[in-house]
Amino acid sequence: MFEIGVIGQFEAAHSLRGDFGPAAQLHGHTYRVELVVRGDRLGPDDTLIDLGVLRPSFDHALAELNYKYLNQIPSLQGRNSTAEVVAEEICRLVIPTLDAHAISSVRVQVWESPFVYGAYEVTLERGAV
Repeated sequence: MFEIGVIGQFEAAHSLRGDFGPAAQLHGHTYRVELVVRGDRLGPDDTLIDLGVLRPSFDHALAELNYKYLNQIPSLQGRNSTAEVVAEEICRLVIPTLDAHAISSVRVQVWESPFVYGAYEVTLERGAV
């Protein structure tokens, strides 16, 4: 299995609904995000996916969240904007841009601090998006 990954960050605010102590109040994070894509085979150019495709897609997804109040993003409304949910949202934004590449899985890990993260991983059917 081959894999390639990129790392980025964004700033955002959110608040959680429920029994989350201080996290139920409006607060912000500098989120560190890791995106890893995996696949069984390399393309004719000996890459799983060109970083010239992956990096801009990832950066665009993070820009959609940067300096936003996550609770007000339409696709996140009605959900708690936990690290896991944010990771799923980043996957949702990135996956369509991977078209025609032999990617079998995508994993996003979202760090709220140096010590706390949530992740989401999806296996793609037939090893291609």
